[in-house]
Amino acid sequence: MGRKVEEGLVWRVVVVFVGLLLVLTAGALGQEAEKTNAGRHYWDVRSFGAVGDGKTDDTAAFQKALDAAGKAEGGTVFAGRGNYSFSGHLNVPTAVTLAGLWQSVPAHNGIRDRGLPKPTDDGTTFLVREGAGSEDGAAFITLNTNSTLKGVVLYYPEQNVDDVPKAYPWAIAMRGKNPAVLAVEMLNPYNGIDATRNERHLIRDVHGQPLRRGIMVDGIYDIGRIENVHFNPWWSHRPRLFQWQMANGEAFIFGKSDWEYVYNTFCFGYKVGYKFIRTRSGECNGNFLGIGADDCHTALVVEDCAPYGLLITNGEFVSFHGPDPTMIGIGAGNDGSVRFVNCAFWGPCNQIAKIAGRGTVGFGDCTFTQWGGKEGKRAAIQAESGTVLVRGCEFRQDRPQIVLGKGVRRAVIAENVFTGQERIVNEAEGNVQIGLNSSDSSGSGSRRLERRR
Repeated sequence: MGRKVEEGLVWRVVVVFVGLLLVLTAGALGQEAEKTNAGRHYWDVRSFGAVGDGKTDDTAAFQKALDAAGKAEGGTVFAGRGNYSFSGHLNVPTAVTLAGLWQSVPAHNGIRDRGLPKPTDDGTTFLVREGAGSEDGAAFITLNTNSTLKGVVLYYPEQNVDDVPKAYPWAIAMRGKNPAVLAVEMLNPYNGIDATRNERHLIRDVHGQPLRRGIMVDGIYDIGRIENVHFNPWWSHRPRLFQWQMANGEAFIFGKSDWEYVYNTFCFGYKVGYKFIRTRSGECNGNFLGIGADDCHTALVVEDCAPYGLLITNGEFVSFHGPDPTMIGIGAGNDGSVRFVNCAFWGPCNQIAKIAGRGTVGFGDCTFTQWGGKEGKRAAIQAESGTVLVRGCEFRQDRPQIVLGKGVRRAVIAENVFTGQERIVNEAEGNVQIGLNSSDSSGSGSRRLERRR
């Protein structure tokens, strides 16, 4: 009886051991199979001859790796830690991701070597050398349908931190359908991202200091997305270069786009923060949430936009330098609709908004501070023409609030709160409705300055 029990226990141990061995073997085989499968869709640039020493031209090695991934109908080309030098440009094939070490966009403000900036040695840095002296030519990196650039730093070592910058072609061009730029630091390109002639682009977690243009959007017939993009003078704040940037730089430029979605973006130190233009393709309409522009000569300019409009919500705009510091400029060519909701404007600037054109411009639940110029005599909102809506806003200084010129066709100025006296000058020849506004003064002390023909 005892022997049978012992034999039963032995068999049970054997069965358990064999089962465990089979499980371990199957797991090992599965892991090996996963490695083999991963190897078919993963290419390391060093396997194709890339060096990453900051001196050797790695253009050919990178392109070989990218072409191999493209031939395999997609995958990831990986560039590990190193300073990779490029004397040429790269084309990322369809369904291929060019990825660096970074999982989140890094910060490299204040990195200096004997007073000069240096490329980073703590991640994946691309040193761009091709095209100095001209904006013409191929972009450094061209993305195509379903291709992605992710986790790298782009650095132009031949730029001078305290001089007029050298012109270069675009750093990145986005083409095809669904190209993406993710977690990329554009440390000091002359031109940043050319997001034109594509569909459904995605630009997310991009930081840096583009010197002439940050992002250009045009020819978009299906929704584009720009999220968490911040342009600051992290690379150089030296006087000659930064003054040139403020006199010439444009951070975000929007031509034709059918519903561009822009969220949590910021720029500092440009001639124009956000610029909306008409191109051969058309104009922009879209949803802009949580956008900001600080220390720009004009924070936001609309030369023209689509009739169905620009919806700008929770924006923050600051202007206090330049020949005529202004938060919002609406051009004579605009015939679209622009709406600012729950936005804050401060300076000290000459005026919050200068409005022209035939379109509609509305301010709702906005806050206005620090306008009027040195003498404090300019109105916060100066409208020459078009349709103007100012409702539920707070004017936080005792200075002229609104001037409506002769060309204003329609206007509603209602339910606003004024610090001090109500100061509205109305010269409009169109239909203007003013009422239900509240000021600090009451009775005869509250006045409305009107001049009607």
